[in-house]
Amino acid sequence: MDHIREKVNTLSEWGKYPHERSIDEALKRSLIIIDKPAGPTSHQVSAWVQELFDCKAGHSGTLDPQVTGVLPMGLGYSVRVIDLLHNVPKEYIAAMHFHSNVDLSQVKEILKGFQGEIYQTPPLRSGVKKERRVRTIYEIEILDHTRRDYLLFVRCESGTYIRTLCKDIGKAAGTRGHMMDLRRTKSGVFLEEESLILQDIKDALLSYNDGDSNELMEMLIPYERALEVFPKLRIKDNAAGSVLNGADLAAPGILEMEDFARNDTVSIVSTKDEGIAIGKAIFSAEDVMDMEEGLVVKTDRVFHPAGEYPKKWK
Repeated sequence: MDHIREKVNTLSEWGKYPHERSIDEALKRSLIIIDKPAGPTSHQVSAWVQELFDCKAGHSGTLDPQVTGVLPMGLGYSVRVIDLLHNVPKEYIAAMHFHSNVDLSQVKEILKGFQGEIYQTPPLRSGVKKERRVRTIYEIEILDHTRRDYLLFVRCESGTYIRTLCKDIGKAAGTRGHMMDLRRTKSGVFLEEESLILQDIKDALLSYNDGDSNELMEMLIPYERALEVFPKLRIKDNAAGSVLNGADLAAPGILEMEDFARNDTVSIVSTKDEGIAIGKAIFSAEDVMDMEEGLVVKTDRVFHPAGEYPKKWK
């Protein structure tokens, strides 16, 4: 894509590459990945971040007070992106305790039965309706163990209750089990290595207020990273202006696209890779290839002020 980017850059006077945003622009259009500490709720952490940055902030994927780890947060306009992360897969490291001795070989066999679709009822302490529902465990494995204590890696569908999973594993072993500790290590594309403690963020903001924005700039992640899970359509500048003003995307506005199926959620980006919107594909990419006119994506949500691209309709 480098040769395409170079050509587009000479032709387009609109927009800006995400990595070229100023610190003031980045503060309104970025995500920041929090390493949530044990104790506060996710909402409390969100409120602290909002106070620190003095702007609107929102979090993705609520963690229980005693659970630590990756908590993506959106700043400013990026709050519009953050709920897209609610449904992405999550990864955890869980410490589990069996209430009586269980052979390692038996535990291994039991865990095989928990891979794939499982049924769960949310725990009483959760804030959701207590209905039995299906969740998918993509991967579960033993990282370490003693006689009754096990350290488990779990990659699962969003909305899986690891505390409930540990109880159900204990029942399957003919005893009781409970979760002792839990840490989220990945949320969608965001990794534990990218997460930041609140004190480091506060220190970077103090440096920014003193005129040095370098440290803070390194902490801010363009919100476009959150759109990487969706197939991408790159569009013309005048099409971007139309979409930002509420129009659905028509075939003539597309420059290039990745493969997608009908009804897939797709990301719409500008010639300079700015995230313009997400929407629902009306046709598959294969069908769109042969289209010279007509709507191809129903716009769901836009991520920019409308005035940043030319407002032109045919």
